[in-house]
Amino acid sequence: MTRSFNKNPFVANHLLRKMDKLKTKTEKEIIITWSRSSTIIPTMIGHTIAIHNGKQHLPIYITNRMAGHKLGEFVPTLNFQGHAKSDNRSRR
Repeated sequence: MTRSFNKNPFVANHLLRKMDKLKTKTEKEIIITWSRSSTIIPTMIGHTIAIHNGKQHLPIYITNRMAGHKLGEFVPTLNFQGHAKSDNRSRR
């Protein structure tokens, strides 16, 4: 079930406060967050946000096409290493 249109999209408050602080500075900084469920809004476009994938923070540059999606969609949590060479169970 999706979020109601009567409500605004969910964005963590600490992200919005950090975005406002970066607007006043001339230097670009990476914003670190654990909030994978936050929605990308147009004020985030052009910033780099490091999103936690369960092990480390991966930096993601926010573009126009990402608006409306969740932050967690752009950071994979599992890295497939491939099947084992000596795996005989898959050949049965």
